[in-house]
Amino acid sequence: MIIQGVLDQMAQVIVGENEGIESALRRFKRQVSRADIFSDIKKKRYFETPIEKAKRKAISRRRKRRFKANANASS
Repeated sequence: MIIQGVLDQMAQVIVGENEGIESALRRFKRQVSRADIFSDIKKKRYFETPIEKAKRKAISRRRKRRFKANANASS
């Protein structure tokens, strides 16, 4: 199953002649984690209605606001 948009950010590693497969695999995993490919796939796995998206963003804003308020209060 290929999700639309993932092809644009595919990670690619070219293994050198004297390079072991373990180090190439490590580089590949690092590229995947830096590109946030897995988080994008998890987000796009199921359809999210506009209302669900708005609720999720509102909860995120509240959480960020609460975190900032706690950080300012402790300073």
